[in-house]
Amino acid sequence: MFIALPGTIFIALIIGYFSEKSGFTRNGYFMSIIVCVGGAVVFFWIRALFGLSFGSHGLNAIISSIGALVIVPTHFRRK
Repeated sequence: MFIALPGTIFIALIIGYFSEKSGFTRNGYFMSIIVCVGGAVVFFWIRALFGLSFGSHGLNAIISSIGALVIVPTHFRRK
């Protein structure tokens, strides 16, 4: 299970990069990647500790990264 952690981080990096490149977010590349990786790692540990998941590790990484991008930046975005 812990071999899946690097794959989770890699998927989160890709989602963070492409979300900024496509214009889905306007936080900057570094901030979008950090938010995605943070959300994916937190959900990875939730799955490891409590067994909650959406399915495979890859699907969990995708959903948690997009969820973190939706929740975190909209809360702290300047107007």
